[in-house]
Amino acid sequence: MIVRILGEGQFTLDEEAATRLSTLDADLDRAIAANDSPRFDKALHAALAEVRAHGRPLDPDSIVPSDLALPSEDSSLDEVRHLLESESAES
Repeated sequence: MIVRILGEGQFTLDEEAATRLSTLDADLDRAIAANDSPRFDKALHAALAEVRAHGRPLDPDSIVPSDLALPSEDSSLDEVRHLLESESAES
């Protein structure tokens, strides 16, 4: 799995780490849907920590499609919601 952290770069994760990240990403989605900012912050930091701890950084000069994009660490719930709404409108 290829994961992009916005503003930071891309990482490749093995299957085990990707499975853990999928669980964390689902919690992130639930926090966004519930408009729960503290839960969002906790879920985002957990997902980013998983990628940073278990992902292998890709060469910044390579261009590879990402399977998942995570917002930067300092992103707010409102910023992410706006980004998701913008992407949805473009689809």
